[in-house]
Amino acid sequence: MSAPVTTRRRLTLALAGLACSPALANQTPAPESPGAAGSIPSSITEALTRPRLAGEGRLRWYGFHVYDARLFVPAEGIDPARYSGSAFALELRYARQLQGEDIAQASAKEMTRMGFGTESLRAAWLQTMRALFPDVVAGDRLTGIHQADRRVLFYRNDTRIGRIEDRQFGEAFFGIWLDPRTVVPDLRRELLRNPGRDPGQAVAR
Repeated sequence: MSAPVTTRRRLTLALAGLACSPALANQTPAPESPGAAGSIPSSITEALTRPRLAGEGRLRWYGFHVYDARLFVPAEGIDPARYSGSAFALELRYARQLQGEDIAQASAKEMTRMGFGTESLRAAWLQTMRALFPDVVAGDRLTGIHQADRRVLFYRNDTRIGRIEDRQFGEAFFGIWLDPRTVVPDLRRELLRNPGRDPGQAVAR
């Protein structure tokens, strides 16, 4: 039997990376798996200088495994307070099926909540994301690569699916996970566990 419409819709928002509230999400570090920390996709090694894993975490929603997230940074690291000026990559490995339209809608909703951009700019971002984001199934990876010039590349698994040139988009999109106002603060903390040049550097709270 299929889940009620309201339950499916709530799960859709969580799958897009937007838990309805931190209290509803059980955000825990992803368990170790063979080669997980050392396995860096070629799309990331080509885009970043000597990339390394800054942190990783798992998002659960009411017991559902939503996705595993990994943040990669270059050798020089990034400043979490100024992430929009740095190169880095965020990978989401989905555990469930999700439509690209829902990913776009939920992302736009969260950008609006945090006050990024103007109304017209957010409308343009939504149309771009609708055209760009594919449907995903369990095991698929969506990777966003934020370049130092603030342009953003997107990959599905190891295939490039598009590029967004808008310099304000990257800060808004990656802010869903990295901005202090995120609705998944525990996941943010796990992703930014070692963001700086020194692997022992802790994220500023």
